[in-house]
Amino acid sequence: MDLGIKGRTALVCAASKGLGYGCAEALAREGVNLVINARSGGPLEAAADRLRALGVAVTTVAADVTTDEGRDALLAACPAPDILVNNAGGPPPGLWSDWGRAEWQAAVEANMLTPIFLMTAILPGMVAKRWGRVVNITSQSVKGPIPQLGLSNAARAGLTGFVAGTSRQVAQYGVTVNNLLPGSHDTDRIVALEEGIAKAQNISRAEAGEQRRAAIPAKRYGTIEEFGAACAFLCSAHAGFIVGQNILLDGGATNVTL
Repeated sequence: MDLGIKGRTALVCAASKGLGYGCAEALAREGVNLVINARSGGPLEAAADRLRALGVAVTTVAADVTTDEGRDALLAACPAPDILVNNAGGPPPGLWSDWGRAEWQAAVEANMLTPIFLMTAILPGMVAKRWGRVVNITSQSVKGPIPQLGLSNAARAGLTGFVAGTSRQVAQYGVTVNNLLPGSHDTDRIVALEEGIAKAQNISRAEAGEQRRAAIPAKRYGTIEEFGAACAFLCSAHAGFIVGQNILLDGGATNVTL
């Protein structure tokens, strides 16, 4: 299927690896030019080289997008993208009793305010052009809270509330805003979670991985390629009637009806 977005420009955050890279690669395969971001310049440039090999233009911005300075640098490089993919690493797991003001502020800045501020800056241009796509990478915890990920549960729920209202205000202008909710995918984030389980239960990381995969109905982790394909479809010309949705990609792990 031709997604109808060849020649568009996408701004993809945290795109040097993992789910962000999967989204950037899927968009590049559709002929979308890219502005990609990550904190570390080396991995970012390596990712850019792989993406350029797919025949698209790629601009890199090495910056921390969770800071005002990082967002300013990103917006200076790409003030009016056709597509925005918001993404930032999740806060660490732990117990509710472990978290004070500093931990809560960091989680809210990274996983709620950063995507909101980027949307606030970019949506007016999309409205003016009468076309735009925003995809926020959030978490399955929005649908089914994960006890040890309380920081993520709360911050991403706040973003979800913002999207619920805002998406319906801009839809009339041909602009869609939706959220993709990943479950367990084969990324560095999973490595950290497996190591945490292994330490807590005094088992090997391999055993922790087997335990996690056994709890997923699909009996495996997701891949960044299938996640990227879902993102690319939401960014496509065919997805204009999908508005304000929270779409799970979790192998059936979140046990909910709706």
